[in-house]
Amino acid sequence: MSTLRFRALQEALSRKNVTIKEIDRRSVLFGENVFNQETMQQCLTDDAYESVMNAINSGTKMDRKIADQIASAMKDWALSKGVTHYTHWFQPLTGATAEKHDAFFETIGDGKAIERFGGGQLVQQEPDASSFPNGGIRNTFEARGYTAWDPTSPAFIYGTTLCIPTVFVSYTGEALDYKTPLLRALQSVDQAATAVAKYFDKNVKKVNASLGWEQEYFLIDSALFNTRPDLVMTGRTLLGHSPAKGQQLDDHYFGSIPLRALNFMMDLEIECMRLGIPVKTRHNEVAPNQFELAPIFEESNLAVDHNSLLMDVMDKVGARHDFKVLFHEKPFAGVNGSGKHNNWSLSTNTGVNLLGPGKTPMSNLQFLTFFINTIKAINDNEELMRAGIASASNDHRLGANEAPPAIISVFIGEQLTAVLKELESVTNGKLSPKEKTDLKLNVVGKIPEILLDNTDRNRTSPFAFTGNKFEYRAVGSKANCANPMTILNTIVAKQLRNFKKEVDALIDTKELKKDEAIFNVLREYIKQSKNILFEGNGYGDAWEQEAAKRGLSNNKTTPVALKAKISEKSLALFEEMGVMNRIESEARYEIEMEEYVMRIQIEGRVLGDIARNHVIPTAVKYQNTLISNVSGLKRLYGDDFKMHAKEQMEIIEEISRHISQINSKVSDMTNARKDANNLTDSEEMAYAYCDKVKPLFDDIRYSCDKLELLVDDELWPLTKYRELLFTR
Repeated sequence: MSTLRFRALQEALSRKNVTIKEIDRRSVLFGENVFNQETMQQCLTDDAYESVMNAINSGTKMDRKIADQIASAMKDWALSKGVTHYTHWFQPLTGATAEKHDAFFETIGDGKAIERFGGGQLVQQEPDASSFPNGGIRNTFEARGYTAWDPTSPAFIYGTTLCIPTVFVSYTGEALDYKTPLLRALQSVDQAATAVAKYFDKNVKKVNASLGWEQEYFLIDSALFNTRPDLVMTGRTLLGHSPAKGQQLDDHYFGSIPLRALNFMMDLEIECMRLGIPVKTRHNEVAPNQFELAPIFEESNLAVDHNSLLMDVMDKVGARHDFKVLFHEKPFAGVNGSGKHNNWSLSTNTGVNLLGPGKTPMSNLQFLTFFINTIKAINDNEELMRAGIASASNDHRLGANEAPPAIISVFIGEQLTAVLKELESVTNGKLSPKEKTDLKLNVVGKIPEILLDNTDRNRTSPFAFTGNKFEYRAVGSKANCANPMTILNTIVAKQLRNFKKEVDALIDTKELKKDEAIFNVLREYIKQSKNILFEGNGYGDAWEQEAAKRGLSNNKTTPVALKAKISEKSLALFEEMGVMNRIESEARYEIEMEEYVMRIQIEGRVLGDIARNHVIPTAVKYQNTLISNVSGLKRLYGDDFKMHAKEQMEIIEEISRHISQINSKVSDMTNARKDANNLTDSEEMAYAYCDKVKPLFDDIRYSCDKLELLVDDELWPLTKYRELLFTR
């Protein structure tokens, strides 16, 4: 029992808890390593502070002298906290964050040196753009790209480095990151939503899209993690038989948090507090060793930055506790995977949540306006919404009876469904005084009461209204939230823009009053959006059949789903709203298709290696032991040995069948991969990997998992599910 697996188990079982003590109240720690508004007020001149706030609130450009002042103050603040380096922290299209550290230190001659950091260094840097995914925007020999400061997301200190959140663009100005399109989408929805909100309150000058993500993850002991080549290389287990006990007893969900995991969480939360990430909720999730962390809602751009930063911090904190944090959507077969619910809403500068009802009929009409327009946006762009959450890893989770299906639908509950039905029956054109009174009192006026006791929430819905926000549940745990949030805010902005045009046209041409015009347009939207509303079980075959009748898409795989990103409708949408031009949209499609191919390609190569170099040799070794046993029985019993060796001989034959099956299917997979690699068109290659290569994984896994049950436990080289999921 000296194999790597058993040594790792011994190491994991002998771990001592890393004790974490609360060093101060969370409110005191919060934001202490962030160059936030409070810190800026203390460190900047009035002119510099006002310039930054204007850049944040209105997008105004900053004078170079002011930038120098801000950089100097930021440097002094950072140096006072022991910082030695600075970096432009950005989010390239790799799915991870990126950073290049430069020291403040500079020589000035005569053997002397100073710490220097000016406005030019704050505002812009030049990393190598060709070395990041660019979808053909940059040639390999054209390396220049730029990171540019995003003042709407405050700089922060991590370790001894000042991190400056930035956008990342090519030499010719195209976005090479997730942040740039998101900022454009947020500006677009701000303008469109503000224009509509002015129907109800002339004082509204700005609308912010808010986001509250819920991060699910698994914690695995680092020693056990390192015994699994599949986990190390792909983030998920490509084989492994289900343990006798998984999640069927529901004893992990919301249970007492294991002490070792709790210490990790406490350590993580302290780091988050210092970085201004407002984490609030922690609990056990459904699967064993699965957990969730959720923050207080924030402005969307900041929330996206905080989620990306959080995943970096979780890795680093996990290492201190000898944990590996798994963000893959489906790291283990047979137990629930992980998602990242994106809770989204819109709020005004006057402090009003536009997706929350108020105390007056007017505020409730405002709620209905944004509520129905959002539903209409999803209805008209459901394929694009599906494309926004497509990835090789999320494909394993969607529709797996634990997460929403690949069919996008909207759940609003029985009571709000009844409200929409009543609104649908509103008279077209002008309303009589009685109709107006009845509508405002008996329909619109009752909305707050309805939402206080809303219908039971539907856990199978990909996009659900949950009282004062919409919850986009289909987003994968590994995803950058910017991708789905860019799409959602863009389609809502477009829809609100259309709505205002229609309402204004009715007011101008039909001489309808504002409320009547709004009701008229909303009524038509309700009729046009019925197909997207669904209250039932999203897991059943009946819903697939019903969705097909309604004309809803059911794009189950990433290559099929991503196609919606480059439809003429989508390309025109992003271009019209100023979010992405055609080059940027097509580049992202190329990048995501290439990433899909590479993910499946890596998984195939790893699975082939494990099957042939770990599983088969182990099975042969055990088979030889059985053969020796049978030979011994033959020497002992002579011709009667078969009656004593029947079971051994059956196992020998079964092992041979599985070895043959594995070898054959690995060869088939290798050949299918070679055929796919010979294709020159990236789209055809992605479909080949999806339809020809990936299906063979299950065949190979089946035989490997059967051998795991047959082979002597002490010989099996790979850490088993019962050890990965239940070793504390």
